[in-house]
Amino acid sequence: MKTVFKPVTTASLFFLLIVSPAIISGSGASNNISDPNYAVNCVPDNAVVKAKSEASTLYDAMKLKRFGLSKTAFEYAYKGYHYLLNKKMLNSATVLSICDFSQSSRHKRFFVIDVNLKKVIVNTYVAHGRNSGSEYARSFSNNPESHMSSLGFYKTENTYYGDHGLALKIEGLEKGFNDKADARNIVVHGSKYVGADYLKYNRLNGRSYGCPAIPSSQSNKVINAIKNGSCLFIYHPTKKYLTQSKILNG
Repeated sequence: MKTVFKPVTTASLFFLLIVSPAIISGSGASNNISDPNYAVNCVPDNAVVKAKSEASTLYDAMKLKRFGLSKTAFEYAYKGYHYLLNKKMLNSATVLSICDFSQSSRHKRFFVIDVNLKKVIVNTYVAHGRNSGSEYARSFSNNPESHMSSLGFYKTENTYYGDHGLALKIEGLEKGFNDKADARNIVVHGSKYVGADYLKYNRLNGRSYGCPAIPSSQSNKVINAIKNGSCLFIYHPTKKYLTQSKILNG
């Protein structure tokens, strides 16, 4: 091949025109799903394609569309989950939880997924911060007293009993987006202002001070399933987050 292409300028240019889209596609895949080792080890483009294919296969195998989870949200979550595993930032590799704030608060937009068993353990309602929006969450903040939700990846921690019963501390892993979660006392807890029973008498689910609050009737099940070091991803297609997240673009 060397004796053919090297001296022929036109052929060389033609060859570059053919392969350059694949190169560009591979190098820009960090804005979509990519191989979890890509950021650290610069794996070949075919591994990036393979990882995206794996996410797509899992999405279909678990019938996540039927549950209402968008493929885009899952691909971002899956990418970040593997990035955190590769960085050894998680204690549990089994569970991936996704809070999809691109959806209406009337929808069951909280998903607890057992990645190993390829099944959805829980699909339920979740509240967003009262200053993030009404039916839809549209604004997000990392600031104390903002009463807004914070986007990004979290690591679940230990449980405790508070005003809402069993609650779960979460550590925000993204500086500037959610790393003040502990200072803001952002936790997963149960509440009577969110859930099917609440929606019987109200047009929308209630809103929190920024916590991803879930129905009281399911809080113990959810918290015990995701506690002690699993990955939680709070998603919204906000351009600033998607383009500046170091986990998604690392």
